[in-house]
This record gives sequence, C-alpha cells and structure tokens, in this order.
Amino acid sequence: MSIDPRAPFVSLERVEVRVRAKTLDGRAELDARYTFLAEDRTAPRVLAATARGPRRVVVAFDEPVDLGPGFAAAFEALDAPAVPVAAVHAQAEGSLLSLDLEPELSPGARYEVRLAGVADPNGNVVLPPFDRATFVAPRPPRPARRRFDLWSMLPKHNRRADATGDLARFVACLQEVTDLALADVDRFAELLDLERAPEPFVDAMLSDLGNPFYFELGELQKRRLAAVLVAMYREKGTEPGIKNAVRFFLGVEVTRILAFAGTALTLGESELGADWELGPSGRFARYAFHVEVASTLTPLERKHVRALVTYLKPAHTHLVDILGPAVPPTVDPWELGQSALGETTLLH
Repeated sequence: MSIDPRAPFVSLERVEVRVRAKTLDGRAELDARYTFLAEDRTAPRVLAATARGPRRVVVAFDEPVDLGPGFAAAFEALDAPAVPVAAVHAQAEGSLLSLDLEPELSPGARYEVRLAGVADPNGNVVLPPFDRATFVAPRPPRPARRRFDLWSMLPKHNRRADATGDLARFVACLQEVTDLALADVDRFAELLDLERAPEPFVDAMLSDLGNPFYFELGELQKRRLAAVLVAMYREKGTEPGIKNAVRFFLGVEVTRILAFAGTALTLGESELGADWELGPSGRFARYAFHVEVASTLTPLERKHVRALVTYLKPAHTHLVDILGPAVPPTVDPWELGQSALGETTLLH
C-alpha cells in the first residue's frame, strides 16, 4: 500500500496515519494508527560568526554539520584598510565550525565569511543566502589613557593638503601595524607569568633557574616545575626534599629512608659468598642508606628514582638500594607427559 498525499510533506514533519480495513466477508476488521517523520530536506543555515581571536573564527549553524569533500571558506573584508585572510584549517564539532586563519585579522575590521561544502548528517548542503555571516575582528586591549594616533601627529598643512585621501589611507595602514606592535609590547608582562607565558619562554625560565632534571615533561608539568624548582633547591639534602621530588616526577610515594644494615653473620652457620657477604667499611656504612617505596617499580622507574635520590641526597651520603614490595613469584604450569619433576617442575 502506498500513500499519495495531496501536498508534499514538510521536512521532518510528524505525520499520523490511520488505517481502517476489513475482509471481504466482514469477519475481520483492522483499525490502527501509527506515525512517522518525513525525511530531512532542509539545508543547514548559518546563524552567526564570531572571532575568537586574531586567527580563529567560529561559525554557528542551526543544526549539527559535517565537512564535505567540496568544503571551502572564503573571507571578504568589508572595511578598508583590512588584510585579506584565508582559512588554513577547519574542524566541525556539533553545530559549530572552527576556522583557523592566516594571517591575523585586521583589528576592528568587518569581514564576511562564505561557506560551501558544509552539510548536515542527512547530506543537505548549505545553500545561499544562508551560507554567509559577518563578524568584527577583535581589537587588542590597550590602556584607557593611551592616545597614539599617527594621523593627528602629522603636521596640519599635510593633512589639509590631502585632497584625495590617499595620505589618510596610507597612514591608516601604518596605524594598524602600530597598534599591533603596541599590543605586543603590552603583552610583554605575560612572558614572565608562569600561567600565560608561551611554552618556549617556560623552557627559558627553567634554563635560567638551572633545571638539573632531564625528564621529558609536558607543558603543564614544565609550568609546575618552574613554580617549585626553587623550593626543591631549598629542600636539597633533606628527607622531605627526596620524597617530594620523587612524588612530583614519578608519582611514587617514598615511605621510608632507612639506615644501611648489612647481612648478619651467624658464627658457625653463615657461609661467605653463600648467605653472607663482606660489607663495606664502617665509615661507608655510617653514611649509607636505603630508600623504601610503596609500589613495585619498573626498571625505568627504578633508574629515575636512583637518579633523583643521587642528585638530592647530601653529598657525603651513599644510596645503597631501592626497596619495594616483593614481586610475586611466577609459577610455571605443569604439563602432563612433558614436565619432569626436578627439571622443569618443582614441588612447593
């Protein structure tokens, strides 16, 4: 059975159908209702575009969208002077489309973005005139009392002689570059802020502080290290300093730092080289110690712990060993007809 409506269904319209039928002899009768949604034939529409920075624009749609093979984004400057820009990277997430630009937008200038090849999950592609939006490029913040207007700095007779306006337009181009340069100068203070400084400057801070650690750290870990490195220097040579450093770099808890104690010798029972070894001199043992950790370490973690403790311990002391929970023994399975008692199998 097919339905031929008098007018086409609207996109995503909820349609209710009632079916009434009965057999020819009248013994059986059907009266049922059901609903369905018409297919989505509405193309996505651009709602607005917003500049999230000098190099990023976010476009909002009225429904989730994806990027098709024919995706393209074109920008047109509506004010002059304004630098032409182009999208170098695009990413769709839900109903938002993020565009990374190159070069930077001209501060305060109006731009129009036009999109093509953007479709909803049902394949409806965005169409004019709902494929575009205008936005204003952000202006960098500046002190309220600053007045750095190049046009007003020119002599009055030069401004009066500019009948064609070419000089004013040329100075406006220079004004944009000057404003950007002043904004960079205003951000110099951020280079000394651990939370906002770019990663290369954080590396420079660690280098200036004489960072002695060779571990590969992420950006957030570098910022944390730069914040506590001076405190680590102050705690160098102390038990809390060793514990805090191992916890910071490896997330391993040092439970105790124990004085060195050699294997006890039982007269008449202990055998040299079997269950007893000659220990170091009394002078060495007096300044030797063990480090006890709360978890089982991998060979790489053990190497890092030893390196940290060796750097942070007092210079006249000696790290002997790193103690941790015993590794549970591995029991080899016994195979019938193959394992041999005393050779490949041991009774426990």
